[in-house]
Amino acid sequence: MLLFRSEEHVRRWCTQWQLAPGAMLSLDQAWRLARAWFEADRGAPEWKRPPLEQVEALFASLDLTGPFWNLRSTGR
Repeated sequence: MLLFRSEEHVRRWCTQWQLAPGAMLSLDQAWRLARAWFEADRGAPEWKRPPLEQVEALFASLDLTGPFWNLRSTGR
């Protein structure tokens, strides 16, 4: 993950390094995603990976949409 000041900054950086821009999210979205993703105690014996539908619902609730966030089409 890379942090940038603005979408224009992303475009300039991608042009400089000849890369296509990836998914972008705001700092608020990143914070909310991190809080939701890591709120579970993954060290607990009863912890299980959340089902795909639950992960998709989390992404949707944070308005994270588009091909990058579509887990079914990427084979992840």
